[in-house]
Amino acid sequence: MGRESRSLLLLIALVFVGLMGAVSNAQELTPRAYWPAPRGLKIVTFAYQYSTGDILMDPSLPVVGVDSRINLTQLSYLQTINLAGRTAQVQFNVPYSWGTTEGVVDGVDRSRYIAGWADARARLSVNLLGAPTMDGAQFQQLRAEPRPIVGASLMLSAPTGSYEPDRLINLGSNRWAIKPAIGYIHPVTRTWLTELEVGMWIFGDNDEFLGSTREQRPIVSGDFHLVKRVKPGFWFSLDLNYYYGGRTTVDGNLIADLQRNSRAGLTLTFPWKHKHAIRGSYSTGTVTSSGGDFDMLTLFYAYAWN
Repeated sequence: MGRESRSLLLLIALVFVGLMGAVSNAQELTPRAYWPAPRGLKIVTFAYQYSTGDILMDPSLPVVGVDSRINLTQLSYLQTINLAGRTAQVQFNVPYSWGTTEGVVDGVDRSRYIAGWADARARLSVNLLGAPTMDGAQFQQLRAEPRPIVGASLMLSAPTGSYEPDRLINLGSNRWAIKPAIGYIHPVTRTWLTELEVGMWIFGDNDEFLGSTREQRPIVSGDFHLVKRVKPGFWFSLDLNYYYGGRTTVDGNLIADLQRNSRAGLTLTFPWKHKHAIRGSYSTGTVTSSGGDFDMLTLFYAYAWN
């Protein structure tokens, strides 16, 4: 494989590294989630994330005055495939987390240190318009002359994380969840892109919630990203999201935990020795009605091959 091909693999790794790097379901800021890649590309990603502030693995829990310090590591695998003649990607993510959460439950100060596996995720995305399945040369042409792209995705969260039914705060959610979404990329110029995504998290029931059954209404989310491509493999973005909904019901009693939150952040991605990439991102809560007022710093490393 020549130097040009190796550089191409790196470029795609930089695009996709860390797509599912958020701690909490509705709080993702994921630039370049629908930018295509040549078929057959494979990427392994390792990420470390540190969050501090009013954060819970499940932000709808009845805990107030939250002060958390959460560490999370995750291993991801992504592969580009041909799906009915369109560019598509499949990705799998396994996270491990540890940290301390302090808060007030029923008027009593509580603190808990937890460590273990969080819920695993899988994601399938396909480009519906503007990105048929392509080889490296065709992808280079798309980079040189970017065009509008429409994509759709489906994310699945499985109840694989550590969960203790008699504990309020857990790493796992003990329920299934899915997020269908649609995304749109609009090239303002050859090097400036805007990206939009609208999606909805739909949750199953947790029938082992402190001896009760807890249900949660869907959460509608929207993402906006302004992306600047500096040179091949080197780009940064300004990120903003908003999510609404998610009120919970415990044994038929509706809880006052409606989420109307927004986060803003910055992402920077840099190439390293052809097949390697490093990426850093920072985000903070800007509008908070229930949880979500926290700072998050994430570092990624990716390796790509074909």
